[in-house]
Amino acid sequence: MHLPVMKDEVIRFLDPKPGENFIDCTVGLGGHALAILERNKPNGKVLGVDYDPQILEELKRKVHGTEFEKRLVLVCDNFANLEAIAEKHGFTSVSGVLFDLGLSSWHLEASGRGFSFWRGEPLDMRYNPQLNALTAEAILNTWSLKDIERILRVYGEERFSRRIAKEIVESRPLRTTVDLVMAVERATPPWYHRRRIHFATKTFQALRVAVNNELENLEKALPQALNVLRSGGKLVVIAFHSLEDRVVKNFMRAKAKEGVVKILTKKPMRPSEKEVVENPKARSARLRVAVKV
Repeated sequence: MHLPVMKDEVIRFLDPKPGENFIDCTVGLGGHALAILERNKPNGKVLGVDYDPQILEELKRKVHGTEFEKRLVLVCDNFANLEAIAEKHGFTSVSGVLFDLGLSSWHLEASGRGFSFWRGEPLDMRYNPQLNALTAEAILNTWSLKDIERILRVYGEERFSRRIAKEIVESRPLRTTVDLVMAVERATPPWYHRRRIHFATKTFQALRVAVNNELENLEKALPQALNVLRSGGKLVVIAFHSLEDRVVKNFMRAKAKEGVVKILTKKPMRPSEKEVVENPKARSARLRVAVKV
């Protein structure tokens, strides 16, 4: 179920050496982190951060009793607090920091929190239900038409944001992902339902970004990532939609102008055709890399 996106490219750029330490800010089920640990043994470590306590428990079970267990330090926290996390655990001068910003297959297929439009689930969409009170259901059923239209337009880049927002408000209460998919279907023209991507994709993306404050957290985390990198350390970011990628691109360009980093990817790298065939969820991935100078 879990295939780490662009793993070969990530490892090539990070180029882990024995004894070097790294931070994976979105460790998930550990696909990238374990690949790093294969190469920085015997003493190198990875600090794996994830905001979702349930997926971290899955990873702990996965590595229990393996050679990786003692070298993988797992922390449940938001990467917006990266510098404090790194300092607490002794990762203050690392060789690489990785952000894989994509929604994991586990969230879509096993979390039961309404991330997927293919399943009938509650409209939750929180990465950390213990620390985040705001749900997608609350947004859909209590926010104004204007505010819902705004998040669909800004966070989803949804061309029918106004029509969808109006249908959502008129269809209240919405309780499940099925209710939401049907509302989007009613609000959009038939030709929109026949496109390559599902007609509800952008609506679900917008709600997930709003619920979890994703763009603001990324903007907070990127400067902190540079602060914990040693000179010559790499910042590697995989984004999956244009909003995230724009934040990363603008940040790296600004820091390059300041002379803080050198950008190693003039244009974002994309997954190979072979990888997209093997893992269709990788098709929208865009990888950018900068080195601290």
